[in-house]
Amino acid sequence: MIVSNETFSVDVRVTKPRILRMSNFENLISIMKTLRSDKGCPWDREQTHESLRPYLIEEAYEVLDAIDAKDDNELKIELGDLLLQVVFHAQLAHEEGLFSIDDVSSAVSEKLIRRHPHVFGDAKADTSDQVLTNWEKIKQSEKGPGKKSVLDGLPSHLPALLKAFRIQEKVARVNFDWQDIKAVFGKIREEISELEEAHDSTDQAAQEEEFGDLLFSLVNLARHLKVTPEDALRFTNEKFIRRFNYIEEKMSLTSESMDDATLEQLDLLWDEAKRLEKKPVKSG
Repeated sequence: MIVSNETFSVDVRVTKPRILRMSNFENLISIMKTLRSDKGCPWDREQTHESLRPYLIEEAYEVLDAIDAKDDNELKIELGDLLLQVVFHAQLAHEEGLFSIDDVSSAVSEKLIRRHPHVFGDAKADTSDQVLTNWEKIKQSEKGPGKKSVLDGLPSHLPALLKAFRIQEKVARVNFDWQDIKAVFGKIREEISELEEAHDSTDQAAQEEEFGDLLFSLVNLARHLKVTPEDALRFTNEKFIRRFNYIEEKMSLTSESMDDATLEQLDLLWDEAKRLEKKPVKSG
């Protein structure tokens, strides 16, 4: 079978016999080795761990988009693209004599077994909270002797909102946490008051600090509500885009530009977009 588009064609029969002798995953590894070889692809040969960083992040976010869209076929494709990034980095490390994709698989398998003693050992963990507490204790013990912070190991490049969430998760597992959600709401009111005071003082540095404190407290509220703040904000961003696009579409049907419209006109269209989103869809 010949697979082609406007710029290339590939005879699948050339590679099919070799592919059938190995698993799909082994074939992916073999393809990556070929791409990195002297007879491979110039672009792939030029790549480094550093140059691939943006692609790794991009592919992870495209997986999230597929999940949000509830598109199973797209999710399959995007997970494959993300897996390719893992294999690519492992191949680079293998060429440098550091580790292989097999070492990567082995390390994560050993870690999963080690951190699930309630499944693979005789430990007890009847709830998710107990599992997470045990996980953190085991993780701390893996760091070896010496006094080390429970916050060690947090990736420095995590998005700030997600990092705040992970910080609070970790300290909560050693009981550094509000006892109930009312206290969290109280803390938020306190931070709003302090932000208002900073605003009145016109101290820009103080405003930034107090705004950060408020955000941190809101993330804490999200954790107590069992809401992932990154997801919540992403959904709200998408909701805003949908509604704003509706306003743009409606305004395009008139002779008036958005620049000339009053805020009252735009608010009416915004409310209309909200009503349409909430309106139930009639079946049949």
